[in-house]
Amino acid sequence: MKRRTSATPRRNRRLTLAAENIDMALRAVRSNRLRSSLTIAIIALGITSLVGILTAVDSMDATLKDAYSRMGAGIINIRSLYSMPADMRRIRNSREISRAQAERFTDYYRAPATVTIFTTVLSGTRAEAGQKRTNPTTDVIATDGNYMKYNMLELSSGRSLSAADVEGGRFYCVIGDNVARTLFEAQEDPVGQTVHISGRSYIIIGVAAPVGNNAGGSMDGSILVPYTNALANLATSTPDFTIGILPDPSVSSEAAATEAEMTFRAVRRLAPFDDADFRITRSEAVIEELNSTMRTLTIAAIVIGLVTLTGAAVGLMNIMLVSVRERTREIGTRKALGAASKRIKAQFLMESVIIGQTGGLIGIAAGILIGNIIAAVMQASFVIPWLWMLLAIALCMAVGILSGYLPAKRAAALDPIECLRYE
Repeated sequence: MKRRTSATPRRNRRLTLAAENIDMALRAVRSNRLRSSLTIAIIALGITSLVGILTAVDSMDATLKDAYSRMGAGIINIRSLYSMPADMRRIRNSREISRAQAERFTDYYRAPATVTIFTTVLSGTRAEAGQKRTNPTTDVIATDGNYMKYNMLELSSGRSLSAADVEGGRFYCVIGDNVARTLFEAQEDPVGQTVHISGRSYIIIGVAAPVGNNAGGSMDGSILVPYTNALANLATSTPDFTIGILPDPSVSSEAAATEAEMTFRAVRRLAPFDDADFRITRSEAVIEELNSTMRTLTIAAIVIGLVTLTGAAVGLMNIMLVSVRERTREIGTRKALGAASKRIKAQFLMESVIIGQTGGLIGIAAGILIGNIIAAVMQASFVIPWLWMLLAIALCMAVGILSGYLPAKRAAALDPIECLRYE
C-alpha cells in the first residue's frame, strides 16, 4: 500500500509538470504569432500537398477498381487503332471495326464466352419524352442482346434487348437510371412509353438499375438501341465497333484473349507476318497498369511532401534557435528559481511539436478537402484517407521533435549566471 501511495503523487506531479510545459509552450507560440504562423503555413502546405494528392489517388483508385470488379476480372475488349495517333494508323489495314467484321467475329469465335458488339452512335445528345428532355450529355449505344450481361448490368424494370429485337431492327430501347429519372416522375413506369431520340421514336422496354460511374463511363446516362436500327436511323458517321468478351469461368482470360486474337486476325484477313491492326485489352492488364500508375503518383506525392516538410523543418529549427536566443534571460531566471534543465528542454521540444502538429492538422483538413474536390471533378468517390492521415501526423511529430531537439538541448545547457547577464 505504501508503494502505491508514493507512486500516485509522483504521477500527479509528472502530469502537472506536463500540463505546465504545454501551457508555457502555447503561450510562447502565441507571443510569436507571425513567426509561428509562417512556419505553420509551410508545414501545412507540405501536408496539404501530401494528403491532397494521396486522397485523390486513393479515391480514383477505389472508383476504378470497383468499376473493373463489377465488370469482371476476365473482361476482354477488341478495339480498332483508328483513334490512335497518326504513326499507329500507318499499320497495314488500320481501319474501323465494321459491323460485318464484328458480326463475323461473333460467328467464328469458339471459346465459351458471352460476346457482345457495341458502338456509340450519338454522344452528348438529348432524349425527349413529353415535355421533358435530358441535358445534352446522353450517349446512345448501338448494341445487341448480350451487352448488359457482358457489363454485369441489372434491370430495375422491364427487359433487356433480345436477339429478335436486333434481327428485326425494332424501335426499342433500354434507358439508364438518370435518363429515366429526368424524363419521368418517380411514380411513373417508363416501360412501354415512348422516348424521342434525334427525331426518331423508340419504345422503352427496360430501365437499367443505377450503377454510378465506372471505368468506361456510366450506363446511368445512356440509352441502348439495337445496332441494326441505330445504324440505319441514328448513325451520323462510319461506325467503329468494339467487341466485348466475357469468358466463361471454365476458360482462362489468357486463353480467351489468344483465341480472340487468332479469330479476329482471320476476320481482318491478316497474314501471319502482318502486325495486328487492332488492340486487345484484358481487364487484369488494365488493373495492373492502373496499380503501377497509382504507385508512381503515390511515390511522387510522398517525395513532394517530404521535400516541403524538410524545408519546413529547417525553418522551424531556425525559429526555435532564435527563440532560445531571445529568451535567454527568461531561461536564466527559471533556472535560478530551480527549474531543472530537462524541464527547460521539454518546454522547447513541446513548442516545436505544437507548431508541427498545428500545421499538420491544418494541412490534413485542407488536403482531404482539396483531394476530394479533385476526385469529385473526376467523378470519383469520396474517401477519408486514414492511413495517410496517420502518416501525416507521424511526419509532423517527427518534424517537431527533430527541429526542436537542437534548440531545446542548447536551451537546457545554458548557464543561468551567463543567461542573467545576457543583454
